[in-house]
Amino acid sequence: MSIIKTLEQAVNGSRSLLTLSDNKINRILQDTAQELLNCQSYVLAENAKDLSRMDPANPKYDRLKLTPDRLEGIAGDMRNVATLSTPLGKTLDEATRPNGMVIRKITVPFGVIGVIYEARPNVTFDVFSLCFKSGNTCVLKGGSDADCSNRALVGIIHRVLERHTINPAVCTLLPPGRESTAELLNAIGLVDLIIPRGSSSLINFVRDNARVPVIETGAGICHTYFDKDGDKEKGQAIVNNAKTRRVSVCNALDCLIIHHDRLSDLPYICSKLQNSRVIIYADKPAYAALCNQYPSELLRPAAPDSFGTEFLDYKMSIRTVNTFDEALQHISRYSSKHSESIVSESGEAIRKFQQMVDAACVYANVSTAFTDGAQFGFGAEIGISTQKLHARGPMALPELTTYKYIIEGEGQVRE
Repeated sequence: MSIIKTLEQAVNGSRSLLTLSDNKINRILQDTAQELLNCQSYVLAENAKDLSRMDPANPKYDRLKLTPDRLEGIAGDMRNVATLSTPLGKTLDEATRPNGMVIRKITVPFGVIGVIYEARPNVTFDVFSLCFKSGNTCVLKGGSDADCSNRALVGIIHRVLERHTINPAVCTLLPPGRESTAELLNAIGLVDLIIPRGSSSLINFVRDNARVPVIETGAGICHTYFDKDGDKEKGQAIVNNAKTRRVSVCNALDCLIIHHDRLSDLPYICSKLQNSRVIIYADKPAYAALCNQYPSELLRPAAPDSFGTEFLDYKMSIRTVNTFDEALQHISRYSSKHSESIVSESGEAIRKFQQMVDAACVYANVSTAFTDGAQFGFGAEIGISTQKLHARGPMALPELTTYKYIIEGEGQVRE
């Protein structure tokens, strides 16, 4: 079947979602979560095929890998989405005009949402659960690296949908080749919105080539600024967690900025990183502070490309600043507007940081690892939007709706 025919079927499937009750949607999500756990051995076996084709040293390997615990987490996120209230049919505004005409602004689905993603099979279930709950058909374009895993997961979704007599086209997986990407990016009239999830190169390609509206998500160049009034205990814990919790995700720390007055505390702040064998690219003052205090084989002089890089690996850079404003300038220059954090006990510094830093998520004395839809209480996420139109930050159910106006009257006509 051609890609266009496949997309036309997805459009037809989207219409069937409009009449589903929220209770039925929730039952299907619960059943899908359970079916995933019932088929755990099969999913892990298919995932192992994908893993066998990738070098374990590749930063994408961790994103690609599924484990029993991760499958439990994926199923749990889907169950959480099922417990959330529907985002549809909510009245955002209502007004009665002088002529008695009533105008209501209500939330509705986009219709068909295309998601292009790399070696992240968990995205398959996250996207389906959020789109299905919000009344949207999802068209998935995964990478060839995860094709076996994605097909196994979509097969599970289709079995449950067919069991409930729902058109399986409401969750459509396109072939992994480039032809599918090109067709999806140009599917005017068939696809309402495209969301890329992955590297900056993927996001840039989608933005530059799409003729369908795009919401940019994913690329995270994240900083933590340790202020002159920072608490070193908090700093050590936050830096270690933000860097090492999971290096392959977009909220992982890439650059530590430290005030010159606190360089003597830098060895302590970085001390736990050596347990994870984190390579540090330090500027001259930071390098001098860490020399003989941090393993020499893991300490390297910073180069120009050490800053503004999303490492997705056990690597990070350190930049020393002499003033608070210099820290803001560094973030402004290199940030991807994803997640930025300050460690400080100064209320004034925190207030100014929150006010001046232009990012979707701005933290004070908290690890950037919390930029996540589930951690924000949204159930799951379809991505972290780094743009400003329509949605910003973790995109969950409300961000997958648009609105329309419902106008009612009793025969009013316009003169």
